[in-house]
Amino acid sequence: MSSKKAEGSSSPATRRDPYEVLSVSRTASDQEIKSSYRKLALKYHPDKNANNPDASELFKEVAYSYSILSDPDKRRQYDNAGFEAIDADGMDMEIDLSNLGTVNTMFAALFSKLGVPIKTSVSANVLEEAMNGTVTVRPLPIGTSVSGKVEKQCAHFFGVTISEQQAESGVVVRVTSAAQSKFKLLYFEQDSSGGYGLALQEESEKTGKVTSAGMYFLHFQVYRMDSTINALAVAKDPESAFFKRLEGLQPCEVSELKAGTHIFAVYGDNFFKTASYTIEALCAKTYEDTTENLKEIEAQILRKRNDLRQFETEYRKALARFQEVTNRYTQEKQTVDELLKQRDSIHSSFSVVKTPSGSNLSNGSSSKAQGDESKGDGDSVGEEGGSESRDKSKRKWFNLNLKGSDKKVG
Repeated sequence: MSSKKAEGSSSPATRRDPYEVLSVSRTASDQEIKSSYRKLALKYHPDKNANNPDASELFKEVAYSYSILSDPDKRRQYDNAGFEAIDADGMDMEIDLSNLGTVNTMFAALFSKLGVPIKTSVSANVLEEAMNGTVTVRPLPIGTSVSGKVEKQCAHFFGVTISEQQAESGVVVRVTSAAQSKFKLLYFEQDSSGGYGLALQEESEKTGKVTSAGMYFLHFQVYRMDSTINALAVAKDPESAFFKRLEGLQPCEVSELKAGTHIFAVYGDNFFKTASYTIEALCAKTYEDTTENLKEIEAQILRKRNDLRQFETEYRKALARFQEVTNRYTQEKQTVDELLKQRDSIHSSFSVVKTPSGSNLSNGSSSKAQGDESKGDGDSVGEEGGSESRDKSKRKWFNLNLKGSDKKVG
């Protein structure tokens, strides 16, 4: 993992011109901005101003201003369009453990243990001692390692001396902790006053059964993965998690070291106990294949990030269209259901006869009368049938007699 800028920040409620806050001109160089920031950050650091409640806000303002002017893109955006062009929500503030107090430190430790990332700033005492050049620097030759334990909010400083050939090949400085201690790897630049100013810092991260941090100076642009960018994006829009995964890949501010002695430090970042560590400095020449692979894979990631930015636009449009047709589907279904319901209601008015009031009694009387009438008709039919039968009997009898009479006559 490559390194990142030393301080994070959050935007104050009211914002002054960053150039005014840092007391530099709009044409100030990066070094002038950095130098002014270091002095003001130490001046207003909460560690040194326990009895001055305004110092904390001034410290935040200085850190916020530096976070803008130290970033070429943000500085350009601010110069062109002011604060509106800067996504202030994307900036986060580091906390100083020495200024928290016991209770708040315990809460911070609990959240950290639960997986909530708690970023901490480097103690003002460490920064001031480094600025004054009063720190003890232990030698760390290339190809060697040193193990130790550092107290919380304290730092062990190491001088890594590199030759021209080693500078050409590149240098790797890494720290590991088998005890899974929390620490920072710091890189200091030589200040014009003779002291050391904090330039880069890398937080330790858990990797397998150890915690580790590393800085790589390889003569080509290397990148660090800032997980906070993705976390902030996800908090705003969970659906953007996939598309923002590669946005955390940020260029490291220092890509190479010149021949000479360079100052690194291991800072104890545990909440309550010492941090155990092993630091080593290596020449990247022995990792030529690995460095080439790193260069190629990061180039692929950058290309893929551009692809994802375009794809996200297409995806959002398609998602909006899908939502549109889904809403229409729901509306159309409701309309069809209502139309069919109305049709069924109309059909039922034809097929179901409504009975008028009092119709039961009249219908019953009518039915009875009709029954009586039918019965009467039956009687007359029966009577007619009976007389007809009798007539037939008479005729039969008469015919027989006639027949008999014919025989006698014959």
